Amino acid sequence: MNTPALPAQRSLRRARRGAFTLVEMLLVITIIGILAALVVPKMMGRSEQAREAAARADLAAIKTSLDTYEIDNGSYPKSLEDLIEAPRNARSWKGPYLDRLPQDPWGNPYVYGQPARRSKAGYDLSSVGPDGKEGSEDDFGNWTQN
Repeated sequence: MNTPALPAQRSLRRARRGAFTLVEMLLVITIIGILAALVVPKMMGRSEQAREAAARADLAAIKTSLDTYEIDNGSYPKSLEDLIEAPRNARSWKGPYLDRLPQDPWGNPYVYGQPARRSKAGYDLSSVGPDGKEGSEDDFGNWTQN
């Protein structure tokens, strides 16, 4: 004859059926560790690629603003600040050509020089790259290839 289970025994059986065992937990942690070991090395270096792509996009936007300024005024500005506030010598300034002067993804200002020394355009526009030093190997600008 079956004796009815006490309420405490019933709830204990339900709790055992719904809980994870230590072995199951260790198995899940091991699988997550293996996946992380496979994925993390592939993702390393992507952040630098993303920063460089963002800097190149900023350079393209600034280039568009510089070209628009040149069309309106007949020459390129002497500084990037001239894209935000009208300089005294601007013939027909129709700006602002930029809302603000962006910084590169490494927190450095973009470097602008006019007349150009390195580019075939009428100006040099560049990012100093991750090291933050102008003239080093990681610099790139309107004179470098993508």
